[in-house]
Amino acid sequence: MNIGELAKRTGLTSSRIRFYESAGLLTAVDRRPNGYRTYPQQAVLVLELIATAQKAGFSLEEIRTLLPSDLERWQHTELVEALRRKVADIEALEARLAGSKAQLVTLIADIEAKPDDIDCAANARRVLANMLGKGVESGIADPGLHGKAKPRRSGRAG
Repeated sequence: MNIGELAKRTGLTSSRIRFYESAGLLTAVDRRPNGYRTYPQQAVLVLELIATAQKAGFSLEEIRTLLPSDLERWQHTELVEALRRKVADIEALEARLAGSKAQLVTLIADIEAKPDDIDCAANARRVLANMLGKGVESGIADPGLHGKAKPRRSGRAG
């Protein structure tokens, strides 16, 4: 099949298919005497595997090492290990994202808990002091508070 037909079957652009070929991921390509590429039916499966692996977070280099030149030569153990490593990477990323989200939610709550008797600049200093784990006596808090620390609410981080 030609590149146009392969593009239609896979939903990929011709330029993307040529890119995968130049990257060494799509190797079963023949050239006609007129220079046009011809692809075997197996190219559809290979391209779908590449696209699926990329969506799952695999880099092109990872895909290159896992994808055999002949789909009949899959290395079962290596493939399963690579998939498990990717799952572990995703779980670690999820944990980092959950931590970032918790920090942002806490920050939002702290900003929104602005006491009525201070302005936004003083609130920003109060929030920064809380973020840094420092009290008013550290000199970060608003000097307009005259060194009087507001009592912290229980259950808040910082």
